[in-house]
Amino acid sequence: MSVHELARSIGSSRLITDPAVMDSYRRDEAHLAEPGHPAAVMLAETAADISEALKWATAHRVPVVTRGAGTGLAGGGTAVEGCLVISTTRMRSILEVNPDDQLAVVEAGVINADISRAADEYGLMYAPDPSSFEISTIGGNIATNAGGLRCVKYGVTRDSVLGLEVVLADGRIVRTGRRTVKGVAGYDLTSLLVGSEGTLGVVTSATLKLQPKPKRAPVTVVGSFDSLRSAADAVAAVVRDGIGPSLLELIDRATLRAVDDWKRIGLEDNTAAMLIAQADGVDADAAAAAMQKHFERAGADFVAVSQDAAEAAQLLEIRRLAYPASERLGQCLVEDVGVPRSKLPDMLESIDRAAAEHSVKIMTVAHAGDGNVHPTFVFDRTADGSAPEAVWTAADEVFRRALELGGTLTGEHGVGVLKRRWLSLELGEDSMQLHRSIKAAFDPLGILNPGKGF
Repeated sequence: MSVHELARSIGSSRLITDPAVMDSYRRDEAHLAEPGHPAAVMLAETAADISEALKWATAHRVPVVTRGAGTGLAGGGTAVEGCLVISTTRMRSILEVNPDDQLAVVEAGVINADISRAADEYGLMYAPDPSSFEISTIGGNIATNAGGLRCVKYGVTRDSVLGLEVVLADGRIVRTGRRTVKGVAGYDLTSLLVGSEGTLGVVTSATLKLQPKPKRAPVTVVGSFDSLRSAADAVAAVVRDGIGPSLLELIDRATLRAVDDWKRIGLEDNTAAMLIAQADGVDADAAAAAMQKHFERAGADFVAVSQDAAEAAQLLEIRRLAYPASERLGQCLVEDVGVPRSKLPDMLESIDRAAAEHSVKIMTVAHAGDGNVHPTFVFDRTADGSAPEAVWTAADEVFRRALELGGTLTGEHGVGVLKRRWLSLELGEDSMQLHRSIKAAFDPLGILNPGKGF
């Protein structure tokens, strides 16, 4: 095998072979055990580049790992030994914004937030907004089916992807999906590829559904509670009442304390949890008033309603600071189990119990409105990023409890390396076999992101 052959095909300026430079492409934000060493890193600029690279990889049976900005939290973008890493960060053109059809066509390396900035000129927005929206790429968002704060109302990435351009393992370029509102011709390959974590093909561009921006600024409701249970009960009441918030987030005390130590937000001594909610429809005032009542009935010791955009931005910044605030305290293992929304109180109590029983620091935030819980396990930093056994034991209990409650191992971060060992518990062997058959149809040699997912 010679990477010089590939360099001649795509141009040597797009291929990195210096080990020191390649080191920054070896891992994502999961900080798991030591990743493999790539044979080369390709800085792709076009779908044709990727096609040539995959033809070469197929001919030489070289494993391929695709990465965007490296913001993944499950190890899906970590290198395997001797692989070709394909970076899509140079593919950052917004090819089209079509206000009449309310869609955009963008390359895989476009930053999530830049899509909404481009759509904003036409009174539109791209709805999915992961906490990393200012730095994560749409290709990475598609790979993991990323969610975000607004997803309780507008859905996750899959709900906003109309079609894809994808390079298959043998180098063929295929297009899936449509530009129309409706379309049922053939199998839904677009939905299959969204969330496949680079195991079925390399996404090079996407046709995305845009949403009309709300005509008015959202109304924000914030409540503080003296227990996680009462905060979760308030969430359950809001959901049960059918209010339909555009955002409903929960932050526990450990996370609030970490943010307060860093940014001085004025955390009260008795605050065990905070809820931040928004409503953005024509009935936003009524929805906010109803959420305020549910917060108070669940035992909130403080509730405030605001239409001030600056104040709302400050509150949301507290939520977006959760992960960096955790990182300041040590190494982080970030999870994202999902449970039926009625089971959110039970899940939060189970997380607290696992933390206490195993003496592990767990800091929890949640997209509470859709039952997606992010317990972050914080431990002392190690040279190879490996977590102590107590952390894995506590994480195992959290995963199993989520499944017992009718939930899932991952709501938006993906399986990657991190959750591979538990995946069969959720899917079952027959479903796992079906997954393997699909993988074989797309990638018969198994060269695409091996060792990830199932």
